Amino acid sequence: MDGTGGIDVRRDDICLYLGPADRAKLEAIVADRNSPRKWCWRAEIVLGTADGLGTNAIMRRTGKSKPCVWRWQERYIDEGVPGLLRDKSRPSRIAPLSAETKLAIIEKTAKEKPANATHWSARKMAKAVGVSHRSVQRVWAGAGLKPHLVRTFKISNDPNFAEKVVDVVGLYMNPPERALVLCVDEKSQIQALDRTQPGLPLKKGRAQTMTHDYKRNGTTTLFAALDVKTGQVIGECRARHRAKEFISFLKKIDTAVDKVLDLHLILDNYSTHKTKQVQNWLKRHKRFKLHFIPTSSSWLNLVERFFALITEDAIRRGVFKSVAELEAAIAAYLTNHNATSKPFVWTKSADVILRTVDRARATLTAVKNGNQALESVH
Repeated sequence: MDGTGGIDVRRDDICLYLGPADRAKLEAIVADRNSPRKWCWRAEIVLGTADGLGTNAIMRRTGKSKPCVWRWQERYIDEGVPGLLRDKSRPSRIAPLSAETKLAIIEKTAKEKPANATHWSARKMAKAVGVSHRSVQRVWAGAGLKPHLVRTFKISNDPNFAEKVVDVVGLYMNPPERALVLCVDEKSQIQALDRTQPGLPLKKGRAQTMTHDYKRNGTTTLFAALDVKTGQVIGECRARHRAKEFISFLKKIDTAVDKVLDLHLILDNYSTHKTKQVQNWLKRHKRFKLHFIPTSSSWLNLVERFFALITEDAIRRGVFKSVAELEAAIAAYLTNHNATSKPFVWTKSADVILRTVDRARATLTAVKNGNQALESVH
């Protein structure tokens, strides 16, 4: 007899001496509602054996077969309580892929394209390499490859890219004294769409639905100026977005903001923002200072984040029978947003941005050079 007490082993019945500590552990496992079911019936087998129950009685209590009862009785004798809580590992029935096969899958995914297709699917790659598509999926997951997904990008070619990034990010992270930093832009061509049929109600097992076709009831343009410090937005809708409307919006900003504050406006390079009329107006309003983001860098203007929010929350799924309804919904969203606004915090420094863009440019240059070399060979 040992510490856990295995003695008198026979095939028809096995007698166990169960120490107080082990009995307490097993009873706690059975009583705990969060215990895995397999732990519970294994514990019941050992408890029943220690209480003098025969094999048949234990089978009736646990619903397990005779070999199963014997197996876990012997496991407890050999390994104690920890042995009941551990499953024996079993060798896989399928041999693992070799390192060479995994490398071949990764290299083909990164460097080649399938015939008559723009990208690899798991089944196309499986057929090309001679393995199962599940194996391909495991290799891709392990390597972090997602050939079925695509993301758009564009690296700015603005010759003053670094200078403009430092200027704009500096305004975000270290705004000047007695000044307000506003991110300004227009969200143009917002459509008032009316669906041809009402959507089906949301219910268990079914997403909200809307018809794929619609009726266009006109468009509007949202002019918006986001206060980076508070998250509040000055906004208004206009039918068009010419220099005339832009100057009108600048007047609205001028009226809304305390006269003692300078105004630093961050804008994109849309031609309307640079017309002669706008320049003449700015000469008469010295507190306005315009800062233009680099070309192809809309991500640098924080008002774009607000546009994404209003699109998702109030426009994309909306049903509008007229432009007036659309503009009313936008106005209501602006009112609610400003009542509960929070600051839009920029966290990435200009140095980090410039290093990232430099790496992207180097990669893009290498790809271009590689493609040119292939073309010259062919």
